[in-house]
Amino acid sequence: MISVTDKAKEKISELLKVEGRTPQHNVRVSVKGGGCSGLMYDLDFDDTIQAADQVFEDKGVKILVDKKSLLYLLGTTLDFSDGLNGKGFQFINPNASRTCGCGESFSV
Repeated sequence: MISVTDKAKEKISELLKVEGRTPQHNVRVSVKGGGCSGLMYDLDFDDTIQAADQVFEDKGVKILVDKKSLLYLLGTTLDFSDGLNGKGFQFINPNASRTCGCGESFSV
């Protein structure tokens, strides 16, 4: 399961409107190699569900995750921060043993 905080849901709804997308667009979350800790999060809108995707829905947000990324993301919560220490989406990932200072990459 991948969950979404209220702040993340609000920001996703806002971005959908700003980008002229419909509420039917899904959020694709994936993991790619790179970053200072070895793995990086990737977040985008996607209107196509692939056959191998796992689909999660929380607070009305549909989240798509490919099988490879799912191994790294199970139990993750997607949050949004607009505080002084940084602005943007944050991944609260119980599988990460180490994260970089910016929070965009991690290792397991």
